[in-house]
Amino acid sequence: MSELANVSFRIDKELKAKADALFSSLGLNMTTAFNIFLRQSVRERRIPFEITANLPNADTISAILEAEQLLSDPTVKAYDVEDALKELKS
Repeated sequence: MSELANVSFRIDKELKAKADALFSSLGLNMTTAFNIFLRQSVRERRIPFEITANLPNADTISAILEAEQLLSDPTVKAYDVEDALKELKS
């Protein structure tokens, strides 16, 4: 059996409470959850999930909301590609 080492770090209290609740619901404690994460990281030789910052900015969110409103408005004319091109050429 290998020797054990202690690891200590600080995290936000609210994040810790939410993580504790999640892990508990899965039948795990924090130590076991972190060991699973570390073992999987070492096994895959990477972070075992995708880390992205692809969150839409305010302009994109606004455009999405506007598009959703337009799609749900029966008074707005919808075009397929061919009709849109005909309309642009006229």
